[in-house]
Amino acid sequence: MLPKENSLSSTSKRKYIVHPAWFAAAVGFFTLVITAGYRSAPSVLIVPLHDNAPHFTRDQVSIAISVNILLYGLTAPFAAALMEKFGIRRVVMSALAAIGAGSIATVWVTAPWQLVMLWGVVVGIGTGSMALVFAATVANRWFIKRKGMVVGALTAAAATGQLIFLPLLTSVANKNWHNVSYIVGATSFLMVPAIFFFLKESPQSIGMTPYGAPENWVATEVLKRNAAREALSTLRMSLGSKDFWILVGSFAVCGLSTNGLIGTHLIPAAIDHHMPSVTAGSLLALVGVFDVIGTLFSGWLTDRVDPRKLLFFYFFLRGLSLFLLPSILFASIHPSTLVFILFYGLDWVATVPPTIMLARVVLGPQRGTIVYGWVFASHQIGAAIAAYGAAIIKEQTGSYNLAFYIAGIACVVTAYFVLQISKAEVD
Repeated sequence: MLPKENSLSSTSKRKYIVHPAWFAAAVGFFTLVITAGYRSAPSVLIVPLHDNAPHFTRDQVSIAISVNILLYGLTAPFAAALMEKFGIRRVVMSALAAIGAGSIATVWVTAPWQLVMLWGVVVGIGTGSMALVFAATVANRWFIKRKGMVVGALTAAAATGQLIFLPLLTSVANKNWHNVSYIVGATSFLMVPAIFFFLKESPQSIGMTPYGAPENWVATEVLKRNAAREALSTLRMSLGSKDFWILVGSFAVCGLSTNGLIGTHLIPAAIDHHMPSVTAGSLLALVGVFDVIGTLFSGWLTDRVDPRKLLFFYFFLRGLSLFLLPSILFASIHPSTLVFILFYGLDWVATVPPTIMLARVVLGPQRGTIVYGWVFASHQIGAAIAAYGAAIIKEQTGSYNLAFYIAGIACVVTAYFVLQISKAEVD
């Protein structure tokens, strides 16, 4: 049975000087900037926890981070379905409350398993309930035109938040790692009323149509099915698609080579080369500066260029840069290190806009966000493998070099496979 459709008559549409879709995008951007602070915290806690907390080895802390990253991804498809059923605001406010409670409770941990339960499970599920499925949902609901650019901007919000929070959290962690948990918890609770008052559910809820919608545009009625069943049925239907599996594999490599490896271990790797922790944190924050530029440009390109070709260049160039990384880490900032930061930053999450567009063609636009949720889950599975695997490689070999080389090879191989995705209209 097909879902019902409804339309807004031209007389019922309200008049705005600026389309409210841009305000919704701004609220989403600010929310994701704050959320990036939560995603930045684990990488700055590895060394302070290892040095100052009893019974915390580097690989034990990495287990908590891996669980966090894994649940961050596995929660995404269910969060996308929950947003369709219960609304964006309810899901995001609940997620923020969970992050706040889990983060603040972390200050009382005395054993590694407690860190896994709180920072790994509670905060992981909370952040996964927002993340990039939130960006995709906002873009899909509010925009017909400029969708790629908006997705790029919302994705870049994470880089902006990284730029703001990483130097602060690194400095705070060096003095007292407990304060990192307090900062994350406090900002989480403060964001709950902001979402309640300023984020609207959809254009229809305020008598509008999405930005760029044609005169005859109709809105598909929101499905009120069981969220878990909807997410699982979408997965079951997607499994028969070759394109889905390529997207899953490519995004797993994306996660492995970004927040799993570099996002988690660049700071410890730099510290191993005797670089001061604040300097190392600033380098990772600088990745965020160029990430904003790269992701915005990628969103703009996605509206104009074949997304498959974009993914090819992103993965191929990322792989080459990873091969060079072991030879350009020094005790101080070197020009070659800055070149890597610039190059890698531009490419950090530039893969997201074209991947979201390609996810819409697997089962159609109506299930596109949930399909992307499952693809994003693979991103975090890859990231979780890298977060823990790189720590094991470090413990066994004494350096992260092998981890960087493995990730580089994976990126180059992925560059070939993304070109095998079927060519289709993605508007």
